[in-house]
Parts: sequence; structure tokens; C-alpha cells
Amino acid sequence: MATALDIKSRISDAEWQARQQLAACYRVFDMLGWSEMIYNHITLKVPGEDTAFLINPFGLHFSEVTASRLVKIDIDGNTLDGSPYPVNRAGFTQHSVFHRNLPDAHCIIHTHTTATMAVCASRAGLRPTNFYACSLIGQIAYHDFEGVTVRPDEGERLLASLGDKRVMLLRNHGPVVMGRTLPEAFLTYWSLQRACEIQLAAGSLGEAIEVPDAVIAVHQRDLSMVQAPGGTGAADFAAMVRLVDRIDRSWRD
Repeated sequence: MATALDIKSRISDAEWQARQQLAACYRVFDMLGWSEMIYNHITLKVPGEDTAFLINPFGLHFSEVTASRLVKIDIDGNTLDGSPYPVNRAGFTQHSVFHRNLPDAHCIIHTHTTATMAVCASRAGLRPTNFYACSLIGQIAYHDFEGVTVRPDEGERLLASLGDKRVMLLRNHGPVVMGRTLPEAFLTYWSLQRACEIQLAAGSLGEAIEVPDAVIAVHQRDLSMVQAPGGTGAADFAAMVRLVDRIDRSWRD
């Protein structure tokens, strides 16, 4: 099996940096309790290669993902880096549709956390009942459940449901979050996760108070003026990577 040094010798510095960033993201998700056995997917476009993206090897837990173990595939499902690992068909089918058709979808996250799946299963979906939910209201698309996403013909319907949004709740399934960068996608996903957790907690206390549309508009306007250093999500993601490094730095290899 190829070592990290073998992989690095065959690829660009930009790709290696992307591999390390994505591997770190998998470890962050596991640290936060967002892994799901060997399933779910986070993908990242390879810099300078519009038709290639990186995905986790099917069969490895998020905690086992490293930069060199990531699989480089094209949007037709062909392995480009000689990886011995297979790719989850559901991960490829869903993510390739978006990577192929959405130039700004550089990072795509799909998970099955309890909180997000619960909200996906609710008739009302995400409601404006808390700080984080209010930052996302009006920016979320919904797609009806058609079973596990392995059939290419669902791709057109996924795109139609998504429209101009970059967050979609797959009803009875789970969320899909996209970003122009990995840190941006991470921060959006983190906000969605928190919004869903709080919605479930508030619901257990009775009917939650919903924020009026006018207040939501002000909230989103004012949030847009609060920029952390380095661009959307950069400082947040970097902080999480530092925490991961205290646990295990093997993701870097």
C-alpha cells in the first residue's frame, strides 16, 4: 500500500494540502461525535482539477482517515490515484451530481447525526426557534426521500430540489451541506447541527417560540457583518483542528 511519502511524490502541493484539510475534517467530525460507523461522506474538489474530488475510503471509520488514505476519483467514479480502497456508491452518486453541476460546491458534507436526521424526519423541518436556526432560515432546500441514493436518475431531481440553495435536508434521511471552501461548509454544518439539537431540546419542553420573519432578516443582516479572521469558517475550523491534534496527529500522514 502506498505510503504518505509515495502519494506526496506523485501529486501537487495543493492536492496534498487539500488531502490534509479533508482528513482533518473527518477527524474533527469524529471528535464531535458525528461519525456513523463506516458510512457518510465529506468530499472536497482537488484544487485545479474541476473534474476530480477526494472522498473517504469505504470501510474505514472517520477516525482512521488520513491524507494518504483518501481516494481521488473523477465525477464518473473512476479512481485516479491507484487507491486500493473502494468508494461507497451512495457517496459517489450523490456527491458527483453536485460536484459536476455546481462550480461553487467545492466541499460537500452528508451525515446521519441523530439531531439532523430527526429534523429531516419532521414534517415542519427546521423552524426559526433558536439563534442558529434563524441564521439558516430561507437558505434550506428539501428533497423527498427516494431510498438510498445509488440511482443516477435521482440526480436531476436532487438538483431541482436544491435550486439556488446550498443546504438541503433530505427528508427521512439526512442533511447535505455545501461550501465554497471546506471551512465554510464545516461552519454551516456546525450551525445546522446546533440548530437541530436545540430544536429537539426546545420541543421537549412544549411548543417553542418562533422568531418573526422581520427579526430573522435583521439577524442574518447583522451576522453577515461579523467576520472571523481568514474568511468564513477558517478560524472555527482551525480551532477544531488544534483540538484534534491534541488527540492524534496521524491524520496528517
